[in-house]
Amino acid sequence: TPDNDLPIYNVATQEKKVALTFDAAWGADTTDAIIDILQGEDIRSTFFLVGFWIDRYQAEVCALAGAGHEIANHSDTHAHMKGMSPQGIEEEVRLCNDKITALTGEPVDLFRPPYGEYDATVVRTCRAMGVHVIQWDVDSLDWMGLSASEMTRRILERVKPGSIILMHMNGEHTIESLPGIIRGLKEKGFEFVTVS
Repeated sequence: TPDNDLPIYNVATQEKKVALTFDAAWGADTTDAIIDILQGEDIRSTFFLVGFWIDRYQAEVCALAGAGHEIANHSDTHAHMKGMSPQGIEEEVRLCNDKITALTGEPVDLFRPPYGEYDATVVRTCRAMGVHVIQWDVDSLDWMGLSASEMTRRILERVKPGSIILMHMNGEHTIESLPGIIRGLKEKGFEFVTVS
């Protein structure tokens, strides 16, 4: 409910819908491969991009948006937001939003705090800006270097209707695991949607 100071971890629904999300702060060499895999499966995902990544990889941002994916905010500098002042939070969110809008022409109302760290001030400040704070309820742990099969098993065991899955564009085995994860979820009857 909007009264509490918690982010959105998943969406309450009986429908078998799932959102695949990718965070990007470092490296962009997997962008084309991810776009190709998702395109081949006719899936739209949500990409949470850091401001300095956007600065460095503008062509990739445009490629993601051009392929129909949702571009969302992962802060401007990948800062630790917990304990930050409302002004500091607002600046981190606004700077990144402006960069995304400048490239895509789209307004941005989704924000994922770096490291998944937040406090009530982060949630309230974002809400006052008209921005939803988005976490996840299924972590692929791709940043830990899990094998593709371990990640696939982990996700398929944990997903439920309305789940938000966390992946990273530069995870060691992210690309390798994606086809199996997508196939497995489709076999379970899930439909892929963006976070919005």
